[in-house]
Amino acid sequence: MHTETVLRKPEKTDGMRVHALVQQCPPLDPNSSYCNLLQCTHFSDTCVAAERDNELVGFISGYRPPSKSNTLFIWQVAVSESARGCGLASKMLQEILARENCRDVQFIETTITADNAGSWALFTKLSKHLDTQLERSTYFDKHEHFHNRHDSELLARIGPFNTATL
Repeated sequence: MHTETVLRKPEKTDGMRVHALVQQCPPLDPNSSYCNLLQCTHFSDTCVAAERDNELVGFISGYRPPSKSNTLFIWQVAVSESARGCGLASKMLQEILARENCRDVQFIETTITADNAGSWALFTKLSKHLDTQLERSTYFDKHEHFHNRHDSELLARIGPFNTATL
């Protein structure tokens, strides 16, 4: 039996653990370990680490775009195979939204490839939980932006909603 999963803000010492977790979660694109260290420090207020039995089993990276102060952009959602199927990703998203520094967030944005059924299910479920809509549009085009080296990334925009009612 597993112990309770603890959700918390990430710390510097989580950077390399995040790096390893993301590599174990295809189709996520791995970032540099330095990027993961910055996520765990500079962006810790909008990221969440999920730990169980001293193992990092989940991580969500996010940030508030400077030109969209009422928006939380979710960069990546990583859940280890051992922690899938219990709603951990949803719990992590809700934990970030419940933080004081996100009280004025009215929209969530993320990009998802068309074939990533798990991510579409997660964000569709979140939009229903928040009683709002999810809009889709092309954000990074396979040909124009990725030069045919990556599938197009669709922007999923959820909102508006009021975090005070969460």
